[in-house]
Formats: sequence, structure tokens, C-alpha cells
Amino acid sequence: MKAKIDREGCIGCGLCTTICPEVFRMGDDDKAEVYVTPIPVNAENTALDASGSCPVSVISVE
Repeated sequence: MKAKIDREGCIGCGLCTTICPEVFRMGDDDKAEVYVTPIPVNAENTALDASGSCPVSVISVE
């Protein structure tokens, strides 16, 4: 699985980094970024949770 963030739409709330720090982190511009590809098997469910919890729906997990 791979995660992707539309960083232009990211509001920098940090929810994804709280839910799934194994895949997401905050970048220098205070927007979330994916830093692990592919998603580790043990983090797939939390990455999906982070995607579903994003308040602006800019995270996709495939």
C-alpha cells in the first residue's frame, strides 16, 4: 500500500501524524507529508484510519 497527500489542500492539523506516526509526519512547512513508502504492513490499518479521519480529505491510501 502507498499513501499520498495533496499537500496544497493540507491544513496542517496533524491528526494523521497522531493516528499513524509510522507513515506521516509534519514537514518544515507545517503540512503533513508521507515519509515511508510503501506503508509497512503493521501500519496499514492506522494509515487507512488517518486517511478516513482527515478533516479536509486530502489523504489517499491505495
